[in-house]
Amino acid sequence: MLVPLAAPHGVRPFLVRRAVVTGLLVLSSFSVLATEPPLGLSQAQQLAVARSRQIVAQNQAIIASREMAVAAGQLADPVLKVGIDNLPVNGPDRGSLTSDFMTMRRVGVMQELTGSDKRQLRAARFERAADKSIAEKNTLIAAIQRDTAIAWLDRYYTERIMDLVAEQGVQARIEVEAAEGSYRAGHGSQADIFVARSTLSLLDDRASEIQRKLRNAKTMLSRWVGLPSDVVLDGIPAIDTIRLDLASLETTLAHHPQIAMLSKQIDIADAEVKLAEANKKSDWSVEVAFQQRGSAYSNMISIGLSLPFQWDQKNRQDRELSAKLAMAEQTKAEHDEQLRAHVAETRAMLDEWETNRERAIRYEKELIPLAQERTQALVAAYRGGKSSLTELLAARRAEVDIRLQLLQLQADTARLWAQLNFLFPVGVQTNDIPSSVNKEQP
Repeated sequence: MLVPLAAPHGVRPFLVRRAVVTGLLVLSSFSVLATEPPLGLSQAQQLAVARSRQIVAQNQAIIASREMAVAAGQLADPVLKVGIDNLPVNGPDRGSLTSDFMTMRRVGVMQELTGSDKRQLRAARFERAADKSIAEKNTLIAAIQRDTAIAWLDRYYTERIMDLVAEQGVQARIEVEAAEGSYRAGHGSQADIFVARSTLSLLDDRASEIQRKLRNAKTMLSRWVGLPSDVVLDGIPAIDTIRLDLASLETTLAHHPQIAMLSKQIDIADAEVKLAEANKKSDWSVEVAFQQRGSAYSNMISIGLSLPFQWDQKNRQDRELSAKLAMAEQTKAEHDEQLRAHVAETRAMLDEWETNRERAIRYEKELIPLAQERTQALVAAYRGGKSSLTELLAARRAEVDIRLQLLQLQADTARLWAQLNFLFPVGVQTNDIPSSVNKEQP
């Protein structure tokens, strides 16, 4: 708290009392009546995740991949074939379906016989895609929880800064009244009045800027939680610990949602490699047809097999396999590089977070007490007529600036805490996602 400025000898007490009342009215104008229960950080994150349309979209992507996995594991649809064979086009039997013994009306069915191993590989490729979508969903949840926490903390500390500026505005108005009263009583100079008014104007300007930032912070938080912007915030959570195992950071980050997403991409690439290997074996097709001839002739049945002839395997199937192998190696390299970058970035944030915590302790235990003692000394000197109002106001501004620096440092530290603490999603339930819309499995 700032040390109140006592009115010098000759200043009428009612002026000070009036300034105090005016300041309290100004301070109270920043408070908003609560229309909703206090909003805690954890509750804000739950609301943000629950109302996210991105999560709904990702759930649909998971369902789509699982549906495709079921479809990919089935045999191809049979092909119905109808036609007329050996229809005469000239002579006395031209256009007749029954006169010539070779003319036949044909109806048949053809079925492609894909091996069960190849069908299982096709289904597995889509299952891996579903796993990747789950990892993407976890990444989204972690990002939503992190961004909601940052929005909540930004608003919380902006409100604390606003309170400090409002408190200083109350004191500045008292100082203006005191300077004017001292000047009228013949104990002060007109320059003191100008200095006090200039200080008040600067504080009003700072308050306007803080109010703008506070409105933006409220808007951002409301965007995530969907509640009115004037909802009251609950107490700040403990931000001096994080949910990371620092002793095995690289191992821990190997399971980070973004890294897990790349791991699932590796699984997809491996599945595509296996499928490319399986495609080097052609799929057989079988066909059965019934052929009807004229009444004077016998009807017939035809049975046939067909097999694609991979006559240029080295330039088709082998090259396709090589391409899939290269893509798999590309994905693995990207995974390793991303993990290294993520570990380095996290270590840098951890170092900054710990350094900021040390600096905050220094501010609280050293810098702010020293600034307060300096202000108290100048207050005593001002009361005894041994110091000017200008010196006292400069000391007060320095004290306020240090307190504002501490709040800004705490806000920056809290943002780092949110980024580190929510690298992994909290309370994720992936078992709620249905494996298939159609419950009839093959």
